Amino acid sequence: MALTLSIPAQYGYVVLTAVTTTFLGEWHAGYVGQYRKVAQVPYPNAYVTHAEAQENPDKFAFNCAQRAHANYLEHQPQAVIPMLIAGLRYPLLSAAAGVAWCVARVVYTLGYVKNKKKQGGGRTAGTWYVAPELFLQGAAAWTVATMSSPISDLRTLLKKSTVEDHEAVLRACNATLRQAKNDLDAQHIKVVALLKLERYDDALRALEAGGDRLKQTALLERAYALYKIGSLKEANELANSIEDSRGARHVEAQASYRIEDFSHAANLYRELAEAHAVHYDEENDLRINSGATDAQLEWKKQGDSVRKKKPSREDLEVFETAYNAACGAIARDEMAQSEVLLNKARDLCSTLDELSERQKFEELLPIKVQQVYVMSRMGKFEEAERLASDSAFSDIIDLATRQIGQNNKLASATSTPNPFLAHRILQEAVAPKNSDQLFSYQAEPMRENRLVLDLLVGKYSAVLNSTLKALSIQQCSTGSHTNKLSVLHATAHAQSDLGKIGLKKILPLIEKRPTDVGLILTVVQLCILTNNVGSALTFMESLLDRLASSSDSNYQDVRFAPGLMSILVSLYKQQNRKSQVISALAKAASYWRHKQKPPIALLQAAGVQLLTSSKGEDQDLAREIFSILLSSEHTSRFATAGYVAAHATTSPDKVRSEVDSLTSIARLVADVDVVTLEKAGVPFPPAGDALTAKRKRALDDKPKPAKKRVRKSRLSKDFDVNKALDPERWLPLRDRSSYKPKGKKGKKKAEALTQGGMAGVSKDNSKGGGEGVLQAKSGGGGGKKRKGKK
Repeated sequence: MALTLSIPAQYGYVVLTAVTTTFLGEWHAGYVGQYRKVAQVPYPNAYVTHAEAQENPDKFAFNCAQRAHANYLEHQPQAVIPMLIAGLRYPLLSAAAGVAWCVARVVYTLGYVKNKKKQGGGRTAGTWYVAPELFLQGAAAWTVATMSSPISDLRTLLKKSTVEDHEAVLRACNATLRQAKNDLDAQHIKVVALLKLERYDDALRALEAGGDRLKQTALLERAYALYKIGSLKEANELANSIEDSRGARHVEAQASYRIEDFSHAANLYRELAEAHAVHYDEENDLRINSGATDAQLEWKKQGDSVRKKKPSREDLEVFETAYNAACGAIARDEMAQSEVLLNKARDLCSTLDELSERQKFEELLPIKVQQVYVMSRMGKFEEAERLASDSAFSDIIDLATRQIGQNNKLASATSTPNPFLAHRILQEAVAPKNSDQLFSYQAEPMRENRLVLDLLVGKYSAVLNSTLKALSIQQCSTGSHTNKLSVLHATAHAQSDLGKIGLKKILPLIEKRPTDVGLILTVVQLCILTNNVGSALTFMESLLDRLASSSDSNYQDVRFAPGLMSILVSLYKQQNRKSQVISALAKAASYWRHKQKPPIALLQAAGVQLLTSSKGEDQDLAREIFSILLSSEHTSRFATAGYVAAHATTSPDKVRSEVDSLTSIARLVADVDVVTLEKAGVPFPPAGDALTAKRKRALDDKPKPAKKRVRKSRLSKDFDVNKALDPERWLPLRDRSSYKPKGKKGKKKAEALTQGGMAGVSKDNSKGGGEGVLQAKSGGGGGKKRKGKK
């Protein structure tokens, strides 16, 4: 196997130290020459004899200098060569050891020569050169021993300008950890390699195996891994605890985005953008992520915190930012603008040379999903259906977007789809996992659509079980999702029956959930369908009374919710109960007027109705309401006109400036032809009795009987007004006292059937003139035998 040597950046210090040793050798040579000249030792003699050195101090010093030089030459290779080898792994330490060795060699030589001790004892002052020399030799041996080890291979991989083969890095890390289990660098690099390979669970396991030391070193990597596996809150908290880390701010912003804390995410992206991006790619990512966060704020009805409502020129040059701008327009219900922006994003993506055809196909699918939704909202159903049928939404990589695409495809069908087929398609959709989850405003309608399909295919028990859990947690709420679940739950109980049959099945639920707003509204709607406005009003008033009796402040907000108040007022108006309308709106306005954000529409309706009241307290409340409306919006003509009307009768001088700001009456009636209107007459509304007339309730689920034709009474031709009427005229003819039967049989039968007589007896008068004796008749038939079988 070929061995690749990697020269560290600090290796120049090692080379410089090695070169210094050569100059030190030259110094030794010059030092010896100096003492040779003083001692007058001719060449080629290397040393003088022992006797001469004992007699002449100069010759003794010459011998010491010569020996110090020789000792230097003996040890120089033993220090320089190890230093050059060890410098490949430890350049700074090797260079420092080399400098220390050089200093020790100078001290050794000077002590050898200058000190007059016997046998050159002064050299011992520099013998510590042995320590750096031994260190260099040991470091060189370790470098050579590990030069072809896994650790070396790992370092060689990491020193490349770009690392693309993360599997090779992971294998090198594993090999290194088999030899050095507690190598912190190898553990850290392994975690990074696992993150690059998208093996986030394995990365977290590696962090746990590395202990607290590795966790503290790789805080950012751990936060990112937690974010990718869906532990969003834990990732957000961990990233927030990391100080002075730009990468941690990115992870925190992404985690905040996924847990729908869009305001915090927007602030983080704003801070990162103001601090200037490190490179262009980060700047582009910040622009895209900021646009996505602004769109989500619009969906969450927090558009006031969005700084950029309209896309800039730079946003229209990149398909991602154009797409995010379109999503923001959809959230603001600006469908025409969103259609233009989606077309722009689609064109930019299609013409982008940096993407392959496959990548373009994948990026265009989410854009088409939104286009289908926008076309459906704009009434272009055929275009939406055509685009949905031509798009392979099942190939979308992002599972959440794929689910939305399949839902939009079913919803865009112009013909009524087969509920069983639609139910199967949505059931087969793969549920998003981990951080790829639907947002709440997406997940709620998706769940509702599934439940509706369950009802259509007759899975009533599944709907009951699914909705009951959510309703047991929260019942009294004005949230649309909770109330829709309540309606679906009631529908499943009624098994899709309407009218009286459906009401009979649903009414027992009120005893279990008396404050369930969605349930009560369902009952009210069914009562309206059966033309029973009075019962609907009774149920509505009972709900509001139960909410009013509660001490919970949230119940009071529901009690005076604008939606419930509008339903109550509508029911009162159907029964022409004007005083109750004024009273209900007055109570609601009194409750909301001191709130921080009162419902403007409710206050406007209450103010208009209160102005029609003749009560002083109602007029005072109207004046206060219009004062609040005018202070909240100074340019509102409605609030100004109401404020003027409220004060016109009591303090007209107070509103003269407001009157001047309103349109003059002459201008308002300039186009009105008064003469023509007077000639045409003024239509009057029907009387109150006609509005409140009772109507027969329609029979539910039964055919209505045909109406009987009632004929007019007709008098006989011989009717005489002056003639007294027969009092027995209502009796049958044979029962009248004037009736005379014809024939013997008729007379005899008449005697037996005389009015008031006893049945089964006959009256017989004896010839002797005695009283008649009642005789019981023998069996009917006059003594004749009964015909028939014997």
